[in-house]
Amino acid sequence: MELTERKRSILRAIVEIYIETAEPVGSKAIVQTSGLNISSATIRNEMSDLEEMGLLEKPHTSAGRIPSPKGYRLYVNELMEEHKLSLQETQRINDALHLKMAELDRVIDQAGRMLSQLTNYPAFALTSGTNRMSIRRYDLLLVDVHSFIAVVMTNTNVVKNKLIHIPIEVTEPQLQLLGTLLNTSFTCKTLEELTPEMNRVAEHAAGNTFGLISLVTSFAMEVLEELENRTVHTAGVTHLLEHPEYKDLSKAQRLLAYLSDEEDLAQLPIPMEGEDTKILIGPENVADELKDTSVVLASYDIGDGMKGVLGVVGPTRMDYAKVAARLSYFAEGLSRMFGKGELPPPEGTEDKGGA
Repeated sequence: MELTERKRSILRAIVEIYIETAEPVGSKAIVQTSGLNISSATIRNEMSDLEEMGLLEKPHTSAGRIPSPKGYRLYVNELMEEHKLSLQETQRINDALHLKMAELDRVIDQAGRMLSQLTNYPAFALTSGTNRMSIRRYDLLLVDVHSFIAVVMTNTNVVKNKLIHIPIEVTEPQLQLLGTLLNTSFTCKTLEELTPEMNRVAEHAAGNTFGLISLVTSFAMEVLEELENRTVHTAGVTHLLEHPEYKDLSKAQRLLAYLSDEEDLAQLPIPMEGEDTKILIGPENVADELKDTSVVLASYDIGDGMKGVLGVVGPTRMDYAKVAARLSYFAEGLSRMFGKGELPPPEGTEDKGGA
């Protein structure tokens, strides 16, 4: 059966009305809201054809139709128009990106929260580490004769610190010498390169020096190991319960549990090189918990080999154009902020459909 231009227009109208209302769409609603100059009888015939083609589904309790996953896929690939962000939306995203935060994980956490607020869906942000991460700088701060704070900064500008207690007494000059040794021998080395370097220094270190070096470098290795794994931040999970698709608590509970598991979220696919966003609709998701759910993903570049992914999870009725536009702009903003210290320019075009 041929998918004529009229059928395409009716399918687009049904998807967009259903996104807006969450109610099965009948011919009368299409006549009233779509602007198509077609009779209700003709629309009903075309809807039957679209149903036979697997693009629409008919709920048992309603005479109206809803899009099928196949229908959503056709809409995303061929029918939806690019959503233009309003100046207010771009300004709101830029304000969030402009926050001066010291640590990468705090920035990513804030990104997830902001995305959830912008879309009214659960959102997550994750970073994918690189095996070329290293420590750029060590600082040692004396607290008292039996303790000091070790501060390490990575080549991706992540700063971590730890209070270290020791049984021996240490002085400020000793810490300064230790800091010089660490910054001379233990910077610009990956996790795999630190252990051989420790073995080399152990042969020449005198007295308690190697013990102190071992304490600080062990902390540095913990930091690198943590950052080389994916770190996931989720936000707005309870937004799911605001949508009629998740009124069934058993269904919602399975999805809520999935979104709370960082290991599960870290397995989601990363958009390919050159792919602004990746949209997974219902059954296209590998995880059983996402079979009735859609996921929109966008990647960003942190620099120094590190990548990140932003994602939004919601019903298949999701407004894909709007969510994809916000995700793409947010991801571009993060890439610019991490890479160049700047923000993307405002879109400059008001969203005619509203926020």
